[in-house]
This record gives sequence, C-alpha cells and structure tokens, in this order.
Amino acid sequence: MGIAERLYYLGLSIKRYFGIKHQKRLPYRVVSVGNLTLGGTGKTPATIAMAEEAQSRGFLPVILTRGYKGSEQGPCFVTKGEGLLLDVTRAGDEPALMGEKLRGIPVVKGKNRYNAGMFAIKAIKHQQEEHAASSITNSEIVFILDDGFQHWTLYRDKDIVLIDSENPFSNRKLIPFGRLREPIDALSRADVIVITGTAESGRNDDDLHRDLIDEIKLHNNQAQIYSACHTLVGCTTVAGERMPAAVLSGTKVFGFCGLANPVSFRKTIESTGAVLTGLRHYRDHFRYRSEDVREIADEAGRTGADTIVTTEKDIIKMKTFDLPINMVILEIAFSVKADFYTHIFGF
Repeated sequence: MGIAERLYYLGLSIKRYFGIKHQKRLPYRVVSVGNLTLGGTGKTPATIAMAEEAQSRGFLPVILTRGYKGSEQGPCFVTKGEGLLLDVTRAGDEPALMGEKLRGIPVVKGKNRYNAGMFAIKAIKHQQEEHAASSITNSEIVFILDDGFQHWTLYRDKDIVLIDSENPFSNRKLIPFGRLREPIDALSRADVIVITGTAESGRNDDDLHRDLIDEIKLHNNQAQIYSACHTLVGCTTVAGERMPAAVLSGTKVFGFCGLANPVSFRKTIESTGAVLTGLRHYRDHFRYRSEDVREIADEAGRTGADTIVTTEKDIIKMKTFDLPINMVILEIAFSVKADFYTHIFGF
C-alpha cells in the first residue's frame, strides 16, 4: 500500500470510527444498498427494484440518498411519489432517475441520512393525517439507503453489497490509485452480497463465478450470496414511444454513455443483435451540454448509424435539449432470484 493509499485509509478509518461512535437509529427498519468500488455495480436499478418489491409486499419504501452532485442542500424530497419536485441539477442524476421511474415511493435527498429519514417521517405522517386520499399510505415504512455501505452514522438492519462479476475489485488498490473505497476485507460487514452483471439471474450456486465466491467467503462466510443480472426490458424513443428491444436487431447503432462501467453498456447493446458502429464514453455523472448532443449526432452520422442509443441515467440529464429523433433510450431492470427479496424484507 503506497503513501497516498495509506493516507486515504487513515482518513477513512477516522471517519468510520467517529461515524460508528455517533451512529443513530431511525424508528423504522433500514436496508442499505452499497458497494466497495466507485460505481459500476448497478446500484440504481437494484435500488429501484427493491423499492418496487417492498411496495408490492405492503411496505411504504422511502429511499434515502445523498444525491451526488445535486446542488440542493439539506433534507428535501426529490419526489413524494407523484413526479419529480427537483430537476436533475438540484437532485443529482440518480435520485432524479429514481424519482421519475417510481410511483408512490418517496425519494429523500440529504447528506445526513438520519436527518433525512426523520424529515421524511415527519412529512409522511403529516401528509397521512391531512390527506387521507394521498398516494402515501399508512403502511409500515422501510427505508432503503442508497449507496450506504460507507455511511456509518446511520444504523441499518441489513447491509447489501453489490459486486460486479466482470471487474469485482478493479486493480485491488484503494482510491486514488484504484477504485476501491475500502479494503476487500470490509465485506465482513455485509449481511447479503450480490454478484451483478452475471449471464443468468436466479443462480447462486458455487459453479457460477466460483473463484469470486471463494474469495468472498474468505472474508465473510455468513452472508447469503446471490447472483443477479441487469436485463434489457425494452427501449423508448425521445418522443416517449415504448418498443421491444428486438426492434434494434440487425440495425446499425451508435451508443454513448456516462457510466463507471461502459463495458456493460456495450454488452447490452450487442445483446440486442444490433451492429455497433461506435461508442462514445463520458466520465461517470457527466453533465451534458447541447454541443455534446450535436457532436454525438454528428459522430453517429459519420459511422453510418441508423439509431443512437443511450441509458436512462444519461437521458435524464438531457431532457431540456433538442434531441435527435433517432435517439433511443435502453431500459434496464435488476433481475434476481425471488427469495432474495424474501430474505431482505422478511424482518
């Protein structure tokens, strides 16, 4: 471990010590979704899927999120479950995406997730009392802590850690020389571990990614391990028309994305049977400008592409632009064995 890594780890250890020392507990159960690396494991689709499943089981899920790069300060609603209350600049791209896709599920932004949770409880209780016909019901609240594995100041009942099957630990170095937020042995804190980006959902046997599973068990032989995939469920035009992904088969497409793991996006495009003429990759959480859209359209035209494809996370940041009519958004869903949810929500 180099000097920079040691300094990072020292700072992390101090933060963890004081976080745990001053840890607070919300009056409702908290399930955390997080990872060990900087992005690339599919936390947002997983968080969306978990919230929808909790709702279907009779809970009132409330997502607590930091809202990375969102300008709005302090506890605030990205949505109360009935459409976005903050735009992507104020909310952050992932909270805005969750708020746009989910219905009847509040998303609350706040750096201090305990304060955000208490803010949500107060607002929800008030709304329940004042508006009996509200979409927010009297169901038991369950908090889903988005990107929460390193947020030690809030107690959680279950810690779920996502690990990318293709690049689980990057070069195994800590920030700034690698993508690890914590050493790999931090997996010992996890209650549930999900290997994402697998070829098949619903399998969690040791024949799938045996080496990775064996390494996980070296650090944690108590956690339940699941395999999950991110499934392409369809696509949508910029005009809002939904279509099956099969319409892309045999066509020439140009892709662009601002993701931590562009390899997974490439594989998703190729899975449609489309011919990929080019792929432009921007840094994670990239803020697009209108000139970027023109450059993308021009490059797609030069490659002979019929269609431009991107992700839901990217398009949420481009809503105010004049977009090419041949642009299509791929819709990805988190797919995992059903007993994962029984394990998570079987309090």
